[in-house]
Amino acid sequence: MDHFLYRNGHLHAEDVALSDIAAAVGTPFYCYSAATLTRHFRLFQEALSPLPNLVCFAVKSNSNVAVLKLLGDLGAGMDVVSIGEYLRARAAGVPGERIVFSGVGKTRAEMRSALEGGIRQFNVESDPELEALSEVATALGVTAPIALRVNPDVDAKTHEKISTGRKEDKFGVPISRAREIYARAAALPGLRVVGIDMHIGSQLTDLAPFEAAYTKMAELTRALRADGHTIERLDLGGGLGIPYTRSNDAPPLPVDYGAMVKRVLGDLECEIEIEPGRLISGNAGVLVTEVIYRKKAEEREFLIVDAAMNDLVRPAMYSAHHDIDPLVEAVPGEPLVPVDIVGPICESGDTFAKQRALPLLQAGDRIAFRSAGAYGAVMASEYNSRPLVPEVLVSGDHFAVIRKRPDYDAMIARDTIPDWL
Repeated sequence: MDHFLYRNGHLHAEDVALSDIAAAVGTPFYCYSAATLTRHFRLFQEALSPLPNLVCFAVKSNSNVAVLKLLGDLGAGMDVVSIGEYLRARAAGVPGERIVFSGVGKTRAEMRSALEGGIRQFNVESDPELEALSEVATALGVTAPIALRVNPDVDAKTHEKISTGRKEDKFGVPISRAREIYARAAALPGLRVVGIDMHIGSQLTDLAPFEAAYTKMAELTRALRADGHTIERLDLGGGLGIPYTRSNDAPPLPVDYGAMVKRVLGDLECEIEIEPGRLISGNAGVLVTEVIYRKKAEEREFLIVDAAMNDLVRPAMYSAHHDIDPLVEAVPGEPLVPVDIVGPICESGDTFAKQRALPLLQAGDRIAFRSAGAYGAVMASEYNSRPLVPEVLVSGDHFAVIRKRPDYDAMIARDTIPDWL
């Protein structure tokens, strides 16, 4: 469920008409619903109760500081994969003891900054990272809490580019070597083993791969405890999918996921950490854009809009589907016309949808790409020297711009010309 609905023929975010926001800030823009973010976060908390748990929002899915503050104020932890994301979480008021640092390429400088600023745990992904973290922590005279990210060799059956739990993927340490590496971690100075981490991929629409991975995690927990390690936390990663189209079967609900977690891991008396991103923020956001031209070609018609692949790269990068709704509701019985919806970038890949059935839209009409709150604004670029688009947060009947649209002068001013030119 989200809070983007038609009222009196106009698409609203909660109690605010998206057309009113468009008139105030221009198009394109991202819009997020505070009510949807709140609801989705609480669904995970309720699903895991009464197990002790910390729901850590995956900052990589949406890193706007206002969004992080909203979730942090609800009690969310944060899962970060760079020091930049860590600093965003801290700027949002999230304390270090609720921040988990993941990622395969943490630098010593990043480790040092996180240790100095406070951290819940590092999810360590390799032997060399383990050695580096030990050196940094020892030099600072502190102890770094760690979980090893263990690769369970489970195929999540998701998109190739977002599958992370197979033995050929770059993430984690092989489960076959886990006990050996945990023994090494326990022997290194400056480190304290606190748990195990697994994350097998994103946009999973079936609980079976999760259950297979978590069953292996339970077996490993018992083995490590027998080896003398204190395993007090189990970090299950994220990855539960969302419905990107109304016509598809809905993925499992958080309550179903929580029931499976309790059944497989509930007897281990561990605190459960999960790192959802997409399911919290995905359907909490839309990208609103305006039609520039309606173009008739020899074999098809195009809607050329003012958003482009630099603003929302998922269709070009993953062949991803986003439902598209006009901001003005179609009249019942109005004929639908198949069109290709494309942006102004000089690449054929700048295509959002092909032969999508929509009302007869013309220049000046506006549409919304749904399910754009995750991996939308965070993956945007300034390709073709197009400034990043603004982000807006709605709460009830009011809205605020939470990232301004930069002007061209500010964008160009970041470049410098050397004296010798």
